[in-house]
Amino acid sequence: MSHPAVFIDRDGTINVNVHHLHRVEDLQLIPNADKAIAKLNAAGYAIIVITNQSAIARGLLTEDGLTEIHTELKRQLATQNATLNAIYHCPHHPDYGEKIICTCRKPKPHMLQHAATKHNLDLSRSYMIGDSLSDLQAGWNAGCQSALVRTGYGEETWHNADTQTRDQISYFGNDLLNVANWIISQKHLPPTPS
Repeated sequence: MSHPAVFIDRDGTINVNVHHLHRVEDLQLIPNADKAIAKLNAAGYAIIVITNQSAIARGLLTEDGLTEIHTELKRQLATQNATLNAIYHCPHHPDYGEKIICTCRKPKPHMLQHAATKHNLDLSRSYMIGDSLSDLQAGWNAGCQSALVRTGYGEETWHNADTQTRDQISYFGNDLLNVANWIISQKHLPPTPS
C-alpha cells in the first residue's frame, strides 16, 4: 500500500535562505522547522526534501560539500527527533556549468515522481511545501497539493502571484510548523463528497 508524503523545499522553508548556501557553517534552521518535521513524522508522513542546488553547476559547491551540508541538516533536525526519509537535489542549471536542460529541476516534477516510485508514495495524497512558485508548480505537476510558507521568498511569491495561482495554493502559512499543523488537521477531515 502506498503512503502519503510531505515534500519540502530546503532553502527558505527548512533553513534560513543563504544565497547559494555552500558552507556548512552557514546552515541555520528556521525556528520551529525541526518541530514541524517531527510532528509530520509522528503523523505518519514520509518526509522528502526536494531542492534545486544550482550552486553545484555554478562551481560554488561540490557533491561532497552538499553531502556535508545535508549531514549537518539531519544532525540539527535530530535534536528534536525529526527525521528525513530522503533528500533529492538537482545540481543543474540551464545557464551555468554544462548548461544542462535537465528533467529534474523544479518546477519539473521528476524528483517527486522518482521519490514516489522509490518510496512507494501516493502523490495524490501528498503535499509540496515551499517558498517559491517553482516549488508550488513542482507539486502541482506531480499531482500533489501545494502549500506556501511566508519564510524565505514566500511573502514575495504570494505578492507576485496572480489570482489564478493564489486560488491553486492549498494553504498559505506563516512557516513550516504552521503548514505542518494545517496538513495534520486535514488528515482527520472526512472525505469530500464527489
